[in-house]
Amino acid sequence: MKIKTITCHEVYNYGASLQEYALLIYLEELGHQAMTIHYKPDYLSQHFNLWRISSPKWNKNIILRFIYLTIKLPARIKILKRKRSFDKFSEKYIKRTQKLYRTNDDLKNDIPEADAYICGSDQIWNSFFQNGKDPAFYLNFAPDNKLKISYAASFAIDQIAEELKSFVKKSVERIDHISVRETSGVTILNDLGVENVLQVMDPVFLLKKEAWNEFELPMIDENFIFIYDFDSNILVKKMAMKMKEKYNAKIYTVNSNINYADRNFNLEGPETYLSLVKNAKFIVTNSFHAVAFSLIFEKQFVVFNRVEKINTRMRDLLQSISLRNLLLLSEESVTTFNYTIDYTQTNIQLNKLVEKSKHFLNQALEE
Repeated sequence: MKIKTITCHEVYNYGASLQEYALLIYLEELGHQAMTIHYKPDYLSQHFNLWRISSPKWNKNIILRFIYLTIKLPARIKILKRKRSFDKFSEKYIKRTQKLYRTNDDLKNDIPEADAYICGSDQIWNSFFQNGKDPAFYLNFAPDNKLKISYAASFAIDQIAEELKSFVKKSVERIDHISVRETSGVTILNDLGVENVLQVMDPVFLLKKEAWNEFELPMIDENFIFIYDFDSNILVKKMAMKMKEKYNAKIYTVNSNINYADRNFNLEGPETYLSLVKNAKFIVTNSFHAVAFSLIFEKQFVVFNRVEKINTRMRDLLQSISLRNLLLLSEESVTTFNYTIDYTQTNIQLNKLVEKSKHFLNQALEE
């Protein structure tokens, strides 16, 4: 079967790239011809725009624009290495359509040929961002007579705005088989009157640990803990320092905002990111996919909430495998933290959830 998938594509995010890869590979393991749709609307294409003026106050005249770009350009040119690292990964591992689609109308006017269409995974339905309001991510371009599936689509929040409810309900009801990544997604859709919604695991769990080990991972043979923190969270820093002392280890990160790290890999691509998780003594994070890969590689880790209201992902994942106590919420919990994950028990629960997820996708594709 020919399958086209659509997700937030080439957004230069580790989790987004790796979940996209995982779904394609799993579909190929099932014997299908899978390819992602090369869909890059303007709002997902500004990550490395050297000439972008992001602040209106600097865009009033040519002199202000010149001053702004003179300040910003050196740093922007430096991080082009990050873009090249991700582009290299995509070119090597992500099969995509030859045609580039820039708008939803492009998709509807020249529909990518397929027997089935899958939207997901990751935060494609998160209305906190523009993609959650984009009909393309609800497969509105897919013909009525073609199979349409959502796999582990994520709202990433507990509630959607009142003005979006009609749009979401109408869009999702057109999908033949509906799965979401969080229990909050099930609740959101059930409250809209959409039934037969299943919660499934993120695509990265569809591949076994051995499959991830097959990557040509750069070897980082040192004693270190890995920090992945989007928000410069003071609790993350306190825990990092506690674990640094405990393990007599260095602190490594991929976040440019972490100024206390001994080494920063923020210009490197997904392979280095995987190697950091795999080889770390301990992981401290507020990233969903850092948690996911910590579980896959059976690492010891701890989790903190994000500043933005998109914490349902980590909460649901940890709760589903009886590890909610790893989500720390206070300075006191950092001070008193002393827990070791027993992966014998954790893997039993995790494997059941993964098998349920595979069953959903397999059955949906057999229709």
